[in-house]
Amino acid sequence: MKAINLAAAMASVLITISCNSTDEMPITDLHVHLKGRFTLEDAVKKSAAENISYGIAFNCGYKFPIHSDAQIDSVINIMKDYPQFYMAMQAEGREWVDIFSKESRDKFDYVFTDGMTFTDAKGRRNRIWIKDETWIDDEQEFMDHLVGVIVKILNEEPINIYVNPTYLPARMSDRYDLFWTNERMDKVIEAAKKNNIAIEINNRYRIPSYEFLKRAKEAGVKFTVGTNNADENFTGAEYAREIIKKLKLKQDDFYLPVNKRADGRN
Repeated sequence: MKAINLAAAMASVLITISCNSTDEMPITDLHVHLKGRFTLEDAVKKSAAENISYGIAFNCGYKFPIHSDAQIDSVINIMKDYPQFYMAMQAEGREWVDIFSKESRDKFDYVFTDGMTFTDAKGRRNRIWIKDETWIDDEQEFMDHLVGVIVKILNEEPINIYVNPTYLPARMSDRYDLFWTNERMDKVIEAAKKNNIAIEINNRYRIPSYEFLKRAKEAGVKFTVGTNNADENFTGAEYAREIIKKLKLKQDDFYLPVNKRADGRN
């Protein structure tokens, strides 16, 4: 009897080891920039070395390097020899919808934006990652306005992914849970689900929180992995891997665009 029990115990251990040693889910970082000294050739090497696929994003909008339809073909030309990478339009500010035509948007594999640039109730243009361009008279009122902006974006702007989600200005970021209440989280999650927009798991800022992502998963929202690197110094998709493990996310939980150049569309 003891021999049988020992054999059963050993079998259980072997099964557990086998399950824990399976390959990790493939990672695609859909929010990589050619910034600092990071070039496309660097992206080729880094992507291969870390076994992470990339989507290369170009900033498009008011006062950005790409600010008209006439410039889009130059982006296509930059990427023509790199069909292994997805190509993204990062739509900047709220003006972008009036700057770029649908025809131009459709030349990219996917479009994403964030809520970090907006005009407040007093007509002030906020860019909330810049201290001197962030206007906060009352923190809770600011937060309500920000959530309203995000919900409006998700309801009205033609995007595939909402990135840098739940980002807060520096003065508020150390009190994330105070400002991102369940009610506010659910407003954003409901709008994303209703409009079939994926939510980015952002490695650079380690946002959204686990609680937000858990609620989003329960609501059936799709996710993406993104970094939003400022230069060449980024690595590994560590936060995304943590969340994937904690929430037991599968490939079906993620949105993946069609690579239009790889399949001959562009």
